[in-house]
Amino acid sequence: MKRKWTALLALPLSLVMLSACSTGNPTTQPGTAEPSADGKVTVEFWAAPNPTQQAFWQGMADAYKKENPDVTINVSAIKESPSSEASIQAAIAGKSAPTMSENINRGFAAQLANSQALVPLDTLEGFDDVVKGRNMTNTIEAWKFADGHQYVLPIYSNAMLFGWRIDTLKELGYNEPPQTYSEVLELTQKLKAKYPDKYLWAKADLADPTAWKRWFDFFMLYDAASGGNKFVEGDKFTGDDKAGVAALTFVDQLRQAKGLLAQNVTDPFETGVSVFTDLGPWTFTTWAEKFPEMKYGENYTLSMPPVPDDIDPADSKTFADTKGLVIYAQAPKEAQEAALAFAKWVYSNPDNDAKWFEQTMLPPARDDLSDNAAFTKILDANPQLQPYAANVPNAVPSMDNAKFNEIQTLIGQEAFNKVVRGEIDPQTGWDNMKKAIEGELQ
Repeated sequence: MKRKWTALLALPLSLVMLSACSTGNPTTQPGTAEPSADGKVTVEFWAAPNPTQQAFWQGMADAYKKENPDVTINVSAIKESPSSEASIQAAIAGKSAPTMSENINRGFAAQLANSQALVPLDTLEGFDDVVKGRNMTNTIEAWKFADGHQYVLPIYSNAMLFGWRIDTLKELGYNEPPQTYSEVLELTQKLKAKYPDKYLWAKADLADPTAWKRWFDFFMLYDAASGGNKFVEGDKFTGDDKAGVAALTFVDQLRQAKGLLAQNVTDPFETGVSVFTDLGPWTFTTWAEKFPEMKYGENYTLSMPPVPDDIDPADSKTFADTKGLVIYAQAPKEAQEAALAFAKWVYSNPDNDAKWFEQTMLPPARDDLSDNAAFTKILDANPQLQPYAANVPNAVPSMDNAKFNEIQTLIGQEAFNKVVRGEIDPQTGWDNMKKAIEGELQ
């Protein structure tokens, strides 16, 4: 599930145009053609290159066609070569964009919106009905862009949580995970005293500057410490200095306590080498096959990120691994309206979100996921998903800046990675990172 961004994301559309001919897309598509004289409309829908997601959307398209015979939703997977993002950019440059697609996060959406390639969804009649009908008013609020528009309708939201080896914690005298920085540090000291060869957090990514890796370490801690501060809004750095330094100081204190291992270790959490790690709900499908002994409530549990001592743990926020739907500006008005009508139809019935959840294990981006009866069966059968469902409204999506890849690389290079390695103190690291990011945003 982790997004391995390529340098192509940074290419302006004018350069991507050079590769448009190699994507295999025709110069015109049904989704970008004018509606036929008989009033029939075709919407070209590009689904994520994931079999379960494509199957879901095909099922929705077939069901919609039965009720709306004049509208055809053509579902196909986004091409992954060289990447789904590059394929979308090439299609836009080649004037062959679909009507709508999924698999879009806010960072990539910002690139597309800057090029005026996306329709501001809030300008389409009926968008508010989609939001209210799906009961996602709180969840979508964090998706609002700096210009006040909503360019993406979030489909799923993985509220990233931390996993804890509860079996090891119980050996150390804990019945539940610690919630504050001082509590985690105290646990780390007890862990090292009893098990010198174990670590709180063992993960090579902690020292890797690759941009997307900051979503699963720095931003989880930062969102919790800052109350969900957006970090960057539009072309301005708006980071919370106090929260940023506090999060880096916490990491530095873990390093000093020998609680971090930023080296390659095979399955450190599953084998018990570490007692703490970031976990997304996609993990459990892998565990069912590879680590069937991993049982929720028996040897692991889940929690929101720990917070500084002066923050109520109940107010903890976290990073949202999340993507959504967009509608492309190249499509004619009739096709755009038909696309939104399709989305409204899908999301007006919570049973459709229940089908999505069951097929993909990706939590729908709804405010009522944990208490809507439509999802009770799924959550009862998969109790490990319940904390993810409960925290959908507490999860903060990625920044809405076209340079998110460069910005997140700077977080690692200037601050986070260096603090993990003990090469810089937290305040200096934050100051250097802030200066570098502000320079990048100019």
